[in-house]
Amino acid sequence: MKVLFVINPKSGKKEGGSFEAVISEKSRQMNFQFLIHRLHQDINEQEILDEVNEYQPDIIAAAGGDGTVNFLAKLLINQPIPLLIVPLGSANGMAKELGIPNVDFSLNLINKGIKRSIDILSINQKLCIHLADVGLNARVVKRFENDSRRGIMTYARHLFNEIFLIKKYRFYISLDDEKDIIRKAVSVTFANASKYGTGAVINPLGKVDDGQFELVIIKPFPRIKLLSIAWKMFSGKLNTSEYAEVLTCKKAKIRTAKRTTLQIDGEVIGKLKDFDIEIQPNALPVIVPEGF
Repeated sequence: MKVLFVINPKSGKKEGGSFEAVISEKSRQMNFQFLIHRLHQDINEQEILDEVNEYQPDIIAAAGGDGTVNFLAKLLINQPIPLLIVPLGSANGMAKELGIPNVDFSLNLINKGIKRSIDILSINQKLCIHLADVGLNARVVKRFENDSRRGIMTYARHLFNEIFLIKKYRFYISLDDEKDIIRKAVSVTFANASKYGTGAVINPLGKVDDGQFELVIIKPFPRIKLLSIAWKMFSGKLNTSEYAEVLTCKKAKIRTAKRTTLQIDGEVIGKLKDFDIEIQPNALPVIVPEGF
């Protein structure tokens, strides 16, 4: 078994000791070969592809957060080599979605995991493996991105600050080429998955391999209802809230009356008015726990 580890040294989570040393020890215990590629500031996609062609790995391991996974997914989409997620980021939403709680568990999947194919979202021709959104959370992500500190507490602080600056948007939504519907909302999530890395379940109906995705619309709500909405999110019952609406589809076109911030897998894309979203079924092979 040959594994190519692509490591993002800027990921938010700090492991005790050297991660490379952990890999080396695991390779002796589990009898696999490995090669390490560390990502630099100027990422060279062709360099990684050349390394894949030369090394011919059986598995490519993305060691980082959701942004690192998204980057490698672009290279591996519709390819036979499966992706293993090693959670080294601040929140690691996609790892948690696939039932991978920590680094040690992830590395054990090299021998014990199984290969599954999951769906990918295309949003304005950009790939999304996990969650994307416009509005409230996207602005929180933008604040978070500009903060030198990382971790869930930093994210929570920016969320609290943004709550007092809530903006409302009018969304014109066409699902699967049907007639437009109009919704007023503070945010809309384009959900391939079900939950954020914080554990908040934004999309209780979400499955990463069902050939469809959800639009989760959060309607304007009184600030006094924030704790109620948060409780429903963390208990997986957001779809029962009067301020949430979940729509399932295979493609959607959305436009807004004014530009709003879009984030994809934790990366801020910019302010846009038009969004073209479509599911790509079974596009990415991944390694998951048996029984997932």
